[in-house]
Amino acid sequence: AQLVESGGGSVQPGGSLRLSCAVSGFTVYYYAIVWFLQVPGNEREGVACISSDGIIWYKQSVEGRFTISRDNPKNTVYLQINSLKPEDTAIYYCATDIIRRLCPPKIDYRGQGTQVTVSS
Repeated sequence: AQLVESGGGSVQPGGSLRLSCAVSGFTVYYYAIVWFLQVPGNEREGVACISSDGIIWYKQSVEGRFTISRDNPKNTVYLQINSLKPEDTAIYYCATDIIRRLCPPKIDYRGQGTQVTVSS
C-alpha cells in the first residue's frame, strides 16, 4: 500500500488549499482513510476521516473549514481547507491500516506528508 500526499504550500491567512492523497496498492473506498496533522514536537492530531461507506468525521475545531472527499475512479482522497489560519500550519498526512472500514483506522500506512504553512 502506498499513499502520496500533495497540494501543500505557503498561503496567507484566509486562503485555501486542496490536499490530495493518491493511493496505490489497494482500492481507496474499501477502507477508512484519515487525514492527520503533526507539528514537530507535538502529538499528531486527526482532523478528518472518511469511512468505506462514506461516513465522514471531523475534529470539532475544523468543522466548517475542512472538507474531506473521495474520488473513487482516481483512487484519491482530498482535504479541502478553507479560511486557513496560522494555527493550521503543520505537516498533513493521510493514512490507513487497510483493515478497518470504519473511522478511525490505525496509522499503519501513511505518506511522506505535505507541508502547509499559513503566515502573512
